[in-house]
Amino acid sequence: MTEEFPQGKMPYEPEPFWRESTQVHSFSPLTIDTEVDVAIVGGGITGITTGYLLSKQGMKVAILEADQISNGTTGHTTAKITAQHGLVYDEFIQHLGEEKAKQYYQANADALDFIRKTVGELQIECDLTEEDAYIYAISDQYAKKVMKEYEAYQRLGIHSEFVDHIPFSIDIKGATVMKAQSQFHPLKYLKVLVDEIVKAGGEIYEKTTATDIDETTPKPMVITREGRRVTCKYAIACSHFPFFDGKGFYFSRLHAERSYILGITAKQDFPGGMYYSADSPTRSLRYTPMNDEKLILVSGDGHKTGQGTSTHKHYKALEQFAEDVLGIEEIKYRWSAQDLYTLDKVPYVGPITSNKPNILVATGYRKWGMTNGTAAAQLLADLVLEKENAYQELYSPSRFYADPSIKKFLTQNLDVAGHLIQGKIDIADKRIEDIGSDEGSVVVVNGKRAGCYKDKDGNINLVDTTCTHMGCEVEWNSGDRSWDCPCHGSRFSVTGDVLEGPAKKPLKKVDM
Repeated sequence: MTEEFPQGKMPYEPEPFWRESTQVHSFSPLTIDTEVDVAIVGGGITGITTGYLLSKQGMKVAILEADQISNGTTGHTTAKITAQHGLVYDEFIQHLGEEKAKQYYQANADALDFIRKTVGELQIECDLTEEDAYIYAISDQYAKKVMKEYEAYQRLGIHSEFVDHIPFSIDIKGATVMKAQSQFHPLKYLKVLVDEIVKAGGEIYEKTTATDIDETTPKPMVITREGRRVTCKYAIACSHFPFFDGKGFYFSRLHAERSYILGITAKQDFPGGMYYSADSPTRSLRYTPMNDEKLILVSGDGHKTGQGTSTHKHYKALEQFAEDVLGIEEIKYRWSAQDLYTLDKVPYVGPITSNKPNILVATGYRKWGMTNGTAAAQLLADLVLEKENAYQELYSPSRFYADPSIKKFLTQNLDVAGHLIQGKIDIADKRIEDIGSDEGSVVVVNGKRAGCYKDKDGNINLVDTTCTHMGCEVEWNSGDRSWDCPCHGSRFSVTGDVLEGPAKKPLKKVDM
């Protein structure tokens, strides 16, 4: 994947609307050892909501965030609050059974209710609106699947309807509608929860990367990259990819996907509602208030991390879709997101392994983190408070369903093996002098493969392209200016620093 923007000039920078339109809190790094009741690693919707729930119950919590709170997957979301998660309910009925399919819906419906209730109780101004959620088909093949999904809704008692049109110039074969869902501004919402955590005596640390947990002591100790220790009764990994594996082998049971978002103003008025295409490549539509107009979020074109075409082409595909359907007045924003998928599409939430009840994990939201992340926080809080939770077995990280897990496990790990081998035999054909300003590519240095990024001032950053997780070869991501691993989704900055796990160590520097 090589840079395709002319001379690296990007038409718009990849900063999400949510972050640009909100003044988020700033916190200092952890510089001394500390002790709390609960150490939460990860400052996204799950970590913040868990911290809020536990703080309300009088527990002392510390949230450790490697970057800035609300800046990871949560800050890059489309922020739909819905239990409609693509075509899943018919599949869940077939693979997990009707009871667990209904539990999955109810857990996410409960999460939606919790967000609405919290917004009301704390009087949060976060652009929360009620919207119907549509999943539509444009082909006969997917029309049958959308109809089956509607039938699954009916079996599970989900308030829904089936329609044969949507209010856009898209020729559809049918759509299933989940009624009375919601959307909001996620950072305006979480900002108030952060205030509540701080008021309750909670500790929040940014630029604090957790790297391990010491289990040899009477209480778990979360260890940071700088060697600081947080002693706690419970340690919770809400860090997107679990920073601590605990022999749960999560790298073999999760895969990472990237997707893309454009924020546009349109020539046509947006009619309301949230829309998602069943056909591939997926397309998603929703709006959010922006000053006195509507910013329309057009997203989709997902692919496994490190395995897509040029990032520019993904954005161009979304741009063409937006132009055809709405007419683009102006492209205001563009950004991308990374999400994790489990083998059976249900998140892993609970004890990281069956024999570690006080080390908990939450991961694998499959692009639906607003409800899944909130449901996870409610479950995590109940586990810490030793309360009963009806969804504990459903989300258990130790669960295993032969169908579809065996097939997915084999497919994912064969894919990993293929990319591991391919990366070793691919021969770079570029040299450093071939790279333009603000461009990156794999090059040959001293007869070996290396990753080169040349910044706008002509300064050269050279890194070893071998991922420090399991030795796959990373590829250049032109849109986000990062080195992405096609095997397990690790991402690195132009200087080699870790942006996304499971890798913990930076890429090695290469000497010219």
